[in-house]
Amino acid sequence: MRPVWSGRPVTVRVPATSANLGPGFDSLGLALTLHDHVTARVTTAGLDVQVTGFGTETASAGEQHLVVRAMRAAFDVLGSQPAGLAISCQNAIPHGFGLGSSAAAIVSGLLAAGALIEADGRAALPGSALLPLAIELEGHPDNVAACLLGGLTIAWQPSLGPPDATRLEPAAGLGPVVCVPSVPLSTKIARQALPAQVPHPDAAANSARTALLIAALTGRPDLLLAGTEDFLHQRYRAASMPATAALVERLRAAGVAAVVSGAGPSVLAFAASAAAVATVAELATGNWEVLALHVDRSGAQVVVAPAS
Repeated sequence: MRPVWSGRPVTVRVPATSANLGPGFDSLGLALTLHDHVTARVTTAGLDVQVTGFGTETASAGEQHLVVRAMRAAFDVLGSQPAGLAISCQNAIPHGFGLGSSAAAIVSGLLAAGALIEADGRAALPGSALLPLAIELEGHPDNVAACLLGGLTIAWQPSLGPPDATRLEPAAGLGPVVCVPSVPLSTKIARQALPAQVPHPDAAANSARTALLIAALTGRPDLLLAGTEDFLHQRYRAASMPATAALVERLRAAGVAAVVSGAGPSVLAFAASAAAVATVAELATGNWEVLALHVDRSGAQVVVAPAS
């Protein structure tokens, strides 16, 4: 049965995410209270894309815009493409800073496409289809899982079947603080710095730290400094983002659990005081914008249009 398109616009709110969280490479993700909003409606013909906030230059990408690509992929699953689309993106998530902007675009496009059906969007595109499709478009699972589900997520690839993820409830009182530098870094460049193999002792140590980190994030915040120690990727990426590596080192030396956010170059810290993080950042190399955030525990949501 072909879908019946809604005559009203729909708006989706999607959170920023921080992946890896130190040792949980390509598996752990945390949703944060920094949001993009995408409003979409079906039109009689053509494609119109408007972008405000970050990424205004992407408005001219047309069919190659990531939100549009995600919507088209969802429409393919639903079995029909609408005659035309008008899309407005209000972006608060910086692009190219390791805060899940591409995951947010993909998830918002998938949910908006489903919500444009005259039925429940999640029913039209159930979770069993949403996550694998989002991962296929993104190329790795950690950010899209956290963006979709909210909270703390663990993603993995089963021996058989599509990739999967589960959500855990983070402990109350976690204080995520994000330090954003002035210059972005391509995820592709950051991944190119990784070696094909790592020493077995490093892999074993990293496995232990990841398990410890889950305990720290869900109930033992006193273990966060030890739990966020990474042996798998951050040291190899340090040369491509020396200011980021230096800030992480300064914060950890001050007793603050700090990691590279995703592929960088932003830094994620867990601290009771954002002011303490800002003090360290002021003494570090580079210009850092310090954002005191919270954990987004809801994940991506279809909402009413935000006030302009």
